[in-house]
Amino acid sequence: MEIGCKNPATVADSLTRTVCVAKTQASALKLTILGIFAGVYIGFGAELAIMVTHDMAGFLGVGMAKLIGGAVFSVGLMLVVIAGAELFTGNNLIFLAVLDRQVSVNRLLRNWTIVYFANLVGSLLLVLLMYWSGLWKTDGGLVGAKALAIANGKVNLTFLQAFARGIMCNWLVCLAVWMAVSARTVIGKVWAIFFPIMAFVASGFEHSVANMFFIPMGLVMKGQTAIVTTAGLADKLSHLTIGGMVMNLIPVTLGNIIGGAFFVATLYWVVYLRGEKKA
Repeated sequence: MEIGCKNPATVADSLTRTVCVAKTQASALKLTILGIFAGVYIGFGAELAIMVTHDMAGFLGVGMAKLIGGAVFSVGLMLVVIAGAELFTGNNLIFLAVLDRQVSVNRLLRNWTIVYFANLVGSLLLVLLMYWSGLWKTDGGLVGAKALAIANGKVNLTFLQAFARGIMCNWLVCLAVWMAVSARTVIGKVWAIFFPIMAFVASGFEHSVANMFFIPMGLVMKGQTAIVTTAGLADKLSHLTIGGMVMNLIPVTLGNIIGGAFFVATLYWVVYLRGEKKA
């Protein structure tokens, strides 16, 4: 009788010798299109979290607001994994195949570079669409104010804070991908993704691709005087600039790489694949 999921050793082997290799062999056009999709999909989760929780803390408390925000944000990775897209943070698992000598470091870096910047393009596309939609004006501008506050909080993190939160974030994201690969049904993949993603968002960890939406959305809101006033952030937005966004993405991205490529890919490779004879 077939069990409901693949065991960890089988997942490690499948990722290393099939999934990761295929990702590094994909054309630049395919990676770009699917990378743009992933930026949009993660952005959908981010904007939904803002919309749903913008006033929730006052009614249910901060903890419940974070929990529900994390729950709805998980739709982003569900779209990436099930609908199909190329996400930089999930692709940190390709390091498995590098360690197993299935792909070269150059092919890994090619994938990461194309996908990372395609994710950025997709995120910015959704920021533009959300701005045009006017939905940030919802509830008297409180949705826009929430977006502004989130972005401002991110650019005011220290390097170490952003780095540490980036590690913990992608540790969970890559575990979500790992478990989704283990699942044999669509509903299994949904639940495999839901809990780790809910956990990272509710915990306040930092995801580089999500921040490609959150921070630019805040930058757009910074130009709306009424939103700034509603958020109570007048004269408190000095770090919310393009430079501030870059200084957030650097430590978060580095942390994401360590969380995914080391704590998941490398250590599971040591446990399940190191020293095994190749077929």
